Amino acid sequence: VQVMESGGGLVQAGGSLRLSCTASGLIFENYHLSWFRQSPGKEREGVTLIDGDGYTNYADSVKGRFTISRDNALNTVYLQMDSLTPEDTAMYYCAADAWVAPSRWADVSAYMYWGQGTQVTVSS
Repeated sequence: VQVMESGGGLVQAGGSLRLSCTASGLIFENYHLSWFRQSPGKEREGVTLIDGDGYTNYADSVKGRFTISRDNALNTVYLQMDSLTPEDTAMYYCAADAWVAPSRWADVSAYMYWGQGTQVTVSS
């Protein structure tokens, strides 16, 4: 299984970015897919989840600003990030697992497969 993120970069506060994550070697349409982020000195935190039925969940800090979506034909999950603030600066990781209990969607240990991350930097 390979998981690969792309789309990170430098953006000004108030701007937007769209991250992509492509996963191969698994039955993509069945998998729970999530985005996590980690800033220096902080723990990795769950940002958002989308399951195989399209159900989504979001961290309170990103609700209304970030949107997760998936394209099963392309084995890709997206993270649209709008109204970015410097507090969103982090390495963003894509995670995948065959099934994640709803109560554990933001738990790092609930996911088997991870990408290497893509850096998002928001300047003030």
